[in-house]
Amino acid sequence: MAVVDQLSKEKSSPNSSDGSKRKWNPDRDVKPWSGGYFRYDLIKEFVTALAGVAILVVALAVLFSSPDKTPVTLQSWSRSDPVGFAQTAITELDGTSATAHYGPPYNTTPNAGQTLGPVSLARIAGARIPVNTAESFVIQPLETLSDQPSLATALKRFASATSSEQANWENSYESAVSKATWNSGALSVPQGSYGPVATMVSSLTNMARSGALDGALLRSHQFYDTNYTKPLLFLNDGSYMANVAGSEHLQGTQWGMMNETGSFPGQSWLWLYTMWYQIPPFSHSGNADALVWATMAILTLAFILVPFIPGVRSIPRRIKLYKLIWRDHYRS
Repeated sequence: MAVVDQLSKEKSSPNSSDGSKRKWNPDRDVKPWSGGYFRYDLIKEFVTALAGVAILVVALAVLFSSPDKTPVTLQSWSRSDPVGFAQTAITELDGTSATAHYGPPYNTTPNAGQTLGPVSLARIAGARIPVNTAESFVIQPLETLSDQPSLATALKRFASATSSEQANWENSYESAVSKATWNSGALSVPQGSYGPVATMVSSLTNMARSGALDGALLRSHQFYDTNYTKPLLFLNDGSYMANVAGSEHLQGTQWGMMNETGSFPGQSWLWLYTMWYQIPPFSHSGNADALVWATMAILTLAFILVPFIPGVRSIPRRIKLYKLIWRDHYRS
């Protein structure tokens, strides 16, 4: 009892560290409780809440479950649209794709990357995941194919050619592949001076259709390979994945965000982040990613510092919502 009385005195007249009495602060200090007490079964509360949430999760899963859509891969793309795949493959080889000029963290393209005012955090960090689209997406995967003498000859010829010869072959093929067709399981391109490029792109298309290209781009030194950076970059350079996303209402302008396509409402907890992309100035800014990141960082920091911001920390006490929540307690 003496201990309780002593604690009550300390709470009713709090002292500072130097022993002097400090001013009462309703946001920080608590008056000693003089009301009644009743037993509270925390275990019962926990079990009841757990059971209620479990039933709710099962019910919502039955109502809004996500259909198991097949993943979007280089294989599914090349089988669905082999000509579109070949058109993208040549841009990877000649370095005109979006990834080739993306900038950090994939390459060091001058002035590439988003900025916050004069500061570019991406350029400061540098190319931490170096990607040379010609080598990473075309040449190195093709070098893993064996027992293909014509491809091996094409690769050697391409490697020994001058940069101007390579550019001429690539430019000629890129112009012609827009008129390509897919006939009898083979890519058919109008006749032209393409050097070894036609063989390389055709082989890469067949490699993708077999599923081998997906595996080749996933190669790493880890036992479990879950780094899908390169396949995703390749997919993003074409229009196939964007078309699939659009058909499932997952485009950025459609507020789509989920793990599997075809589900509603998806990852609703990301709405606060994706919302900013729909409103000015973020919706039409070339630095939208950097601006949204900075905005969310500021909001997160402000949320963390709520207990230390005068006025803001007093809002719960002033609106007295807690008295509605704990009405039984305050009624007594």
